[in-house]
Amino acid sequence: MRIYIDMDGVLCDFMGGFRKYASEYEFPQSKVGMFRELDPLPGAIEAFKELYSKYDVWILTRPSFKNLHCYTEKAEWVKNHLGEDVLEKTIIAGDKSLVIGDILIDDQINAGQCDFIGLFIRFGHGEFKDWTAVLSSVHEYYQHFFNYK
Repeated sequence: MRIYIDMDGVLCDFMGGFRKYASEYEFPQSKVGMFRELDPLPGAIEAFKELYSKYDVWILTRPSFKNLHCYTEKAEWVKNHLGEDVLEKTIIAGDKSLVIGDILIDDQINAGQCDFIGLFIRFGHGEFKDWTAVLSSVHEYYQHFFNYK
């Protein structure tokens, strides 16, 4: 089972970084260093590692077109928080519908997520309010569709 996980607002606290620089920058995401400095969201690192140990998990993140440094900074964040091996399973794409997989975990409904072929889990909304709820749903989905007897 292939799972794609977004970074901003799912693994790391994009809004915290955005608010930190909002008074200084018209586009806070354009501040060099912002993406590298983002804090992990509660439970995100542990949840990622759990999923990574059981399934084919990839990072799928959209770049900020206001800050071309974000490509490198997102890679640095992944290396620093998830490990160098996860860099080889990191995709930075402007349109997430171009990838094929079973599950996409993302907080936004734009940039192609709605066209993703597979289960879309909207992190932070409805029944998927936190990583505990997401983990439970992913494991149930796997049992139902991939591990049935």
